[in-house]
Amino acid sequence: MTRSPRQRRPRGRSRVGERFEVEVGPVAHGGHCVARVPVGGEDPDATRVVFVRHAIPGERVVLEITEGTDGDRFWRADAVEVLASSPDRVEPPCPFAGPGRCGGCDFQHVDLAAQRALKADVVREQLRRLAGLDLPVVVEHVPGDRPENDAGLRWRTRVQYVDLGEGRRGMRRHRSRSVIEVDDCRIAHPEAREPRSGVLTERVGPHEFEVAADGFWQVHPGAPRVLVETVLSMLEPAPGESVLDLYAGVGLFARFLGDAVGPTGRVIAVEGDRTATDHAQANLADLPGVEVACGAVADVLAAAYPDPVDLVVLDPPREGARRPVVEQVVARRPRAVAYVACDPSALARDVAFFAEHGYRLEALRAFDLFPMTHHVECVALLVRTDSDLR
Repeated sequence: MTRSPRQRRPRGRSRVGERFEVEVGPVAHGGHCVARVPVGGEDPDATRVVFVRHAIPGERVVLEITEGTDGDRFWRADAVEVLASSPDRVEPPCPFAGPGRCGGCDFQHVDLAAQRALKADVVREQLRRLAGLDLPVVVEHVPGDRPENDAGLRWRTRVQYVDLGEGRRGMRRHRSRSVIEVDDCRIAHPEAREPRSGVLTERVGPHEFEVAADGFWQVHPGAPRVLVETVLSMLEPAPGESVLDLYAGVGLFARFLGDAVGPTGRVIAVEGDRTATDHAQANLADLPGVEVACGAVADVLAAAYPDPVDLVVLDPPREGARRPVVEQVVARRPRAVAYVACDPSALARDVAFFAEHGYRLEALRAFDLFPMTHHVECVALLVRTDSDLR
């Protein structure tokens, strides 16, 4: 589902519809690449940054401005003609992908392996720019999507169409409320459900989880298992340890952490959504060492559970944990933090906050849980650097 741009007052003459021939620069966070175009006026060398969709770094394209005025710091555009194509360019498997069409996917025109390389470039750049770290990044394929001849498609287990009436349905254009009619979303799983009321049961390994049909659950079939396995392998929880599971949802991580720390350990799961909290209490009811708290994470940590803990899991929404939560976490002096992030810029910013308090980024894995889109999921391990670690 795409978000509409915020309405703002024009800053001078609109440049929408103008076309420029450009050399496409590097990929940027958000599903586009960077280019520069001449802006005219008194300075013949003046240029403007343009974020271009439907292009690949190194290509020569004709772009058409889709958003921008003379006074804007940057413009947005679509590549409407490819003059010199990248070897990574492919024919989009979805007929509704492309300029002016469905806005749900960003990289249908890019070979799947190259998509993952672009996402790795984005993660690496965000860490370098916001956290001052220069690290190798590989975006990994996650088992659970469709066979090789359908690679990158048919993985999304939940999808929301726009009802056009008379049995017709549509998807929204990029950064727009306007709708394009589609017969089928090509990244949707054959058994994908649309958001509705009710309760579903999801299974991960030996455990079942109640979750609201319109509540949060990972949309890639392989995501819950690979994220749990990664968090556990990074943290290595031991019997008797104490854990904070923050933004705990319906208790996915808390369930497996509770198994690992055992009856002598303790897990506190904090979640802000009341419905998800109710489901977490049901999902974790048989674990005596697990406690579920409902409330905004920053507020709960400011008011309760002040004792030191051994481990923390952070799985925040797209905007990240932010400084107040990071400071509450480090105040409890965990030996290690596993940070599950769906936005690399928020992750990099919060990694920098942790570094201010003596926590270093020890390990990072990135997963392609959203093929054909620009989204990427990361799991970062942060460890305390002082000498009193066990």
